[in-house]
Parts: sequence; C-alpha cells; structure tokens
Amino acid sequence: MTDIDKPQYVLDLEAAYGKPSQEGFGSAVFFKKVKTADLLEQIAQEEYEYFVGDKWQQYGPDTWLGAWKEAYCRPADAAHDIIAELNAIEDFDTKMQVDMILNNIENADKAREALAAAYDDASVTQLGAYNIGDGEAMSGLLIAGRRQNGEGTFMVFLMD
Repeated sequence: MTDIDKPQYVLDLEAAYGKPSQEGFGSAVFFKKVKTADLLEQIAQEEYEYFVGDKWQQYGPDTWLGAWKEAYCRPADAAHDIIAELNAIEDFDTKMQVDMILNNIENADKAREALAAAYDDASVTQLGAYNIGDGEAMSGLLIAGRRQNGEGTFMVFLMD
C-alpha cells in the first residue's frame, strides 16, 4: 500500500512510530482493510508475526506468543481517550511499555497526538492492547484498532 492510499492519521502515526517493517525491534505501524467479522486479536497476531520476520520461525511461534496477553480492551461505552486508557493500565510490565510509547520517544507530544488521532476517533469500534515479546529479553506492546469503515491500524513496539 502506498502512502497515497493511507489516511493522514496513519501517516502521522508512521512518522512517530515507523513505517511497516520486519525489523522485529523498535516500533512500526501497519494499516490494512479488515472485515468486520475478522477477529481483531487474530489480525494483530498476524501483524506481529510479520514484524518479527524471520525470527518468528527461527525461535518458533510458541516463543513469540508466550508473552502474548490482552492488556486492555476498550469497553463499547468507554470514552475514546487512548492516552488515559493506556495510562490507567495497572499491570507492571504493561506500564513500562506504555511509558516508553508515550514519553520516551522522540517528539513525544507529536507521537501522543498521532495515537489520539488514530485511536480516539468516534469511528473506532474496537481497540485492544496486547503484551508481546519473547518471554525473556524482548518485551513490548501492540495496539490494535478497527474503524467502522474497516480500516485497521496496528502499532507494534518491541524492545529488549
């Protein structure tokens, strides 16, 4: 997908967290059209697998999915405020990742604005955040959102 085909909120999120990649380290943003019937968590895992690249098979899916757990799921009636929602997560491991994503990044104010534009829009119908990593040195967070029009936005953050 070219940049011309992406909404501005995705381009802004990519500017803050990186374009799609298979680096398996750092952060990247993935955007795709998804069907309403598709499970958001399953799609998020597919994007995570792509991001990890060759290391996924090298170390095996069990390694990369061992740390996978839902850290947050936005209730249907919740206010759309991704920054407040992430900051309200109480799990210690997740809180460390949230701090990295929100505060310990270049141009943190712009990054938070990009997150809000991507995930706080009224058309966002689903939002989830998942702990990721290899269960040892690597840990991170994946934020997944889906809009009414089928746009899926996935921000992956993985560090050692």
